[in-house]
Amino acid sequence: MFARTKLAALGNAARSTQARAFRPISTCSVARSSAIFVHRDTPENNPNTPFEFDARSLVEAKAIIGKYPPQYKKAAMIPLLHLAQKQNGWTSLSVMNYVAKFLEVPPMRVYEVATFYTMFNRSPVGKYFLQVCTTTPCELCGASKIVETIEKHLGIKVGETTPDKLFTLVEVECAGACINAPVISVNDDYFEDLTPEATVSLLDNLKAGKPVTPGPVSGRRNCEPLGAQTTLTTPPTGPGFMVREDL
Repeated sequence: MFARTKLAALGNAARSTQARAFRPISTCSVARSSAIFVHRDTPENNPNTPFEFDARSLVEAKAIIGKYPPQYKKAAMIPLLHLAQKQNGWTSLSVMNYVAKFLEVPPMRVYEVATFYTMFNRSPVGKYFLQVCTTTPCELCGASKIVETIEKHLGIKVGETTPDKLFTLVEVECAGACINAPVISVNDDYFEDLTPEATVSLLDNLKAGKPVTPGPVSGRRNCEPLGAQTTLTTPPTGPGFMVREDL
C-alpha cells in the first residue's frame, strides 16, 4: 500500500514538473506568417511563364554585374532580383530561374535567397504596395490607427489586395524612419508623420493618379524637430572646456 502511494505521488510530481516545463512565459498571442515558402504551380506562376530583362533593365543589370569580379558575379543576386521585381512587379518562379541563368548559378541558389528575404514578393501585389511599419516606435505613434484607416478605406485586410489590383496592404518590421513615425512605404517611397486623415488623402490621390510628394506630410523637412529647436542652440564650446587648468 505504501509503495503504491509513493509511486502515485512520484507520478503526480512528474506530471506537475512537466506542466511547469511547458508553461508559456507570455500570454500574448503569437503572430504567424501566412506565407507559403514552397512553390505551387499556378496559371500565373509556373516555369513556362515568360520573363526576361527588357532593354532598360538589361543595361542596368550589366552595370550591376560589372561591379563584381567575374568569378564573384553571383554576389549580384540580390540587386538583380530587386531589379527583376521592379520590372515584373513581383518575384515569380520565372524571374528566379532567369536570374539564375543570368548569373550562371543553380536555380536553388536563387530560390534560397528569394524565400529568405521578405522584400521579394513571391505572389502578385497591387500597383501600389503599401507597407505599414508597426514596430514599437511607429506603434507608439499610432501605427495601428493607420492600419485600421487603410483597411476601412480600401475595404481590405492586412495581406489582401483590392479587387481592382491597385493596392496591397502588409505590415512590416522597422522601416528605419522611427523619428518620422508612423510611416508607410508605397513601393520605393516613404510617407511619414502620418495621420488617419493624411493617409486617406494619400490613398485617394494615388487612386486618382494625382502626383504625391514623398516624405513627411507634416510639413517639416526630413527629420528636423516639429517645433522649435531644443538642442545645439548656442555656439559650441572651445578646446579645454571643463578641463582642469593644470592639465
